Amino acid sequence: MSDYNRNMELKINSYLSIFPAVVITGVRQCGKTTLAKKLAPNWSYFDLENPDDFDRITSDPTFFFKKYPEKVIIDEAQKYPELFETIRGVIDQDRQKKGRFILTGSSSMELASQVSESLAGRVGLIELSNFKTNEVYNQPLSAFYELFDQPLSQKTKESLLNLKTNLTQTQFNHVFLRGGYPEPVLHLPDENYKIWMDNYFATYINQDIRSLFPKLQTVKYRRFIQMLSSLSGQILNRADIARSVEVNEGTIRDYLEIANGSFVWRTIPCFHKSKIKSLIKMPRGSFRDSGLLHHLLKIRTDEDLYLHPFVGRHFEHYVCEEIIRGLQATNIVNWDYHYFRTKNGAEVDLVLDGYFGLLPIEIKYGQKLDKRKINHLKKFMTDHNCPLGLVINQASSIEEVADNIIQIPIQYL
Repeated sequence: MSDYNRNMELKINSYLSIFPAVVITGVRQCGKTTLAKKLAPNWSYFDLENPDDFDRITSDPTFFFKKYPEKVIIDEAQKYPELFETIRGVIDQDRQKKGRFILTGSSSMELASQVSESLAGRVGLIELSNFKTNEVYNQPLSAFYELFDQPLSQKTKESLLNLKTNLTQTQFNHVFLRGGYPEPVLHLPDENYKIWMDNYFATYINQDIRSLFPKLQTVKYRRFIQMLSSLSGQILNRADIARSVEVNEGTIRDYLEIANGSFVWRTIPCFHKSKIKSLIKMPRGSFRDSGLLHHLLKIRTDEDLYLHPFVGRHFEHYVCEEIIRGLQATNIVNWDYHYFRTKNGAEVDLVLDGYFGLLPIEIKYGQKLDKRKINHLKKFMTDHNCPLGLVINQASSIEEVADNIIQIPIQYL
């Protein structure tokens, strides 16, 4: 797996030249350790899930960092919260020295609080996701994401119409079905893939979540995650879920925070800047990895997926993840993502908001575009003065399908 290039490599190297420490967070088995070792092959490596390494660091951290004051990778750093306070002292002895530590962790909740309390201004935070489709096939990140480093304009439109790709729709649909966990998607045949995913989910519930939240009722949390799989992509009614899981609504709110903070779920907020009065303001969300989602729903084959009643919704959120992961790999800052929906059913699947402007994106599973189905996109563009809009689907070519609305086949992402 170390032979595969990751989209985040340039960004992490950039952060190492800016900050004394870089923290890489992300879901279990997304490749954090492999990437850290690839970028810093000659650095000392310690894993806090290894009892010997844990004892070595925690028994006398001051002595440890005297021996290892720089070029150190520490895996699963959240296992020892006091570590961050010690590293702050080490860094402050020479604040001008950059690129000294790489820390990794699988829980954004614990790491975020520890970093904000101890390492603010001293650390660059990187969120590493599972493989994006281009990474599965060892291709460079699409030039599509280079278009967001300047305000959207007619020049952007011309660049979009001239995008190139080395990928195919078949490759994207394969990753759509199986997801992007590196080990199973790269190395395992179908029969072993199913076993890996089943054990991964069991480990997530029984080991990761249990260790992070020892008082959590894991049986009910597991039932909650199973229920989320059938609700992925929808606006969630917490009261209905609470009744089904047999907990109170506050517990469901906590469960959603845990799922989001452990990187299996992504909450997508509504586009709150809109002036439309009938706006639905509740967030919605989806599983970050389409393969885990399909495993929980017992979708095994392309045919199963094609016949599933919610395949369009799943495809929509797979594309949202592809776009979000692509943008996260760039050095573009101060951008965010939303969805838009009104009480009368007008909807835009993804709205990107940043220095580049406001970009609404409609996502369709099919190949042929029914132009009547982009009327909501047109109205959003008019109401919010958007210079461009996009339709992502499985068409064969890029084209302008309406005034300033560009159809982009998925293989160009």
